Amino acid sequence: MENKIRVVLADDQAIIRQGLSYIINTQPDMEVIGEAGDGETVVSVVLKYKPDVVLMDIQMPIRNGIEATRIILNSIPGIKVVLLTTFDDQDYVFDGIRVGAVGYLLKDTDTKELINGIRWIYQGQAIYRTATASRALADVVSNEKDSKCTGDKYLEILDPLTEREIDVLQQMAYGRRNSEIADILHISLGTVKTHVHRIIQKLGVEERTQAVVFAIRQGIVK
Repeated sequence: MENKIRVVLADDQAIIRQGLSYIINTQPDMEVIGEAGDGETVVSVVLKYKPDVVLMDIQMPIRNGIEATRIILNSIPGIKVVLLTTFDDQDYVFDGIRVGAVGYLLKDTDTKELINGIRWIYQGQAIYRTATASRALADVVSNEKDSKCTGDKYLEILDPLTEREIDVLQQMAYGRRNSEIADILHISLGTVKTHVHRIIQKLGVEERTQAVVFAIRQGIVK
């Protein structure tokens, strides 16, 4: 199959990398193109191979996954990093959002959900699906509003978006797919797609993942 999703794995436990590699490589639409056992090596591997998605452990030798993510995204902003960890920790989620990670999954995530998560991330969605992640998202929004989005600057960002577009954007920020957004907001799937397209245009970004990260950092969602 052409145009497979190219994945890099970063985890300090070889057995975890081997298990993930086996699962991913059995999928017809994705492949593992590189691995790393520490936070320094993964930066080198990613910069060399430029994958589509990185599954990034947080606690690794030499450099942790948060710092490795920051370095990677400063160099190649388009790469999608998913934090894959044992710890459902709000600080980790918060830090991951800050540096630009577009997903936070636990290592005990169901295999089907993990594989689908990689596909959704590749397609431009953000995946933050633990209870702790939801709380962290709320905190990020609150903190960003207090520090960056007060007064005229905040109003300037919000003005181009309609109330319904903000509703859709908020659901996007919680990692919900278009079909889920349609059900929650009681609108058609086609209408959701139209709103997503307009949101991306109005925020001046290239894809929905960038729109979500922008919304979280700027406090557009609540």
